[in-house]
Amino acid sequence: RRRRYSVLDIPVKKKPCRSRLKRDLQENHLLDKETFMDLPPPRPASNIPIEIPPDLQPAYANLARIAHAPAEFVMDFARLLPGDSKAIVAARVIMSPIALKLFAQAVNENLARYEATFGTINIPNAGTASLADSLFKPMHPPESPQDPPKEPDK
Repeated sequence: RRRRYSVLDIPVKKKPCRSRLKRDLQENHLLDKETFMDLPPPRPASNIPIEIPPDLQPAYANLARIAHAPAEFVMDFARLLPGDSKAIVAARVIMSPIALKLFAQAVNENLARYEATFGTINIPNAGTASLADSLFKPMHPPESPQDPPKEPDK
């Protein structure tokens, strides 16, 4: 039996239901009844070929800032290295609310599969400190040893 995948590489269990799509769009106030009737029927899920340019550089991020407007979400992915005074944005991704919700669902499903395979991911909790403070606290230099190291015997 051949598995089908959506654009976000999520196994597709069954074809999307037009009424479910309509309900989701209306619940998010993105569509009224008249507009929905003008929409073309949904296309069946297909494998869309994805081309990765050979000169594409990966971007490491350990910090994200998310902002939104009625029509879009803006996500800045940045890296904050120990000892740095500010984070450097490595990539900015802008998505529609529906695309972001589908992306969040795909991320949650992949996290569940990851944890089923490799174990639970523990998020540090330093009491009253915020998660950002726990993850990005300033780097402290290592303490110097009490006794100087001995030279090896000749």
